[in-house]
Amino acid sequence: MKEIIKKCDDWLFEKILSGEKKFEIRLADEEYREGDILIIKEVDKKHNLTGREIRKKITFVLKTKDLGYWDKEDVNKYGFVVLSLE
Repeated sequence: MKEIIKKCDDWLFEKILSGEKKFEIRLADEEYREGDILIIKEVDKKHNLTGREIRKKITFVLKTKDLGYWDKEDVNKYGFVVLSLE
């Protein structure tokens, strides 16, 4: 288990804090693993750290590069959508 620190815009930080946003979408620039702790630091509109942070345990990791479902043309045309389920 490791701790990974990432920044988050203030309006999304509030959604995580309230429990409304229960997912995270990030570049796969780290080796994220289940059990790791994601430390999310809030930044304001000028990208300055506010001093607030949230610690969340990563419970599931899905790497889109490992999925072979979609043609590259379709990905470029439509992009991806991330859904939060309840």
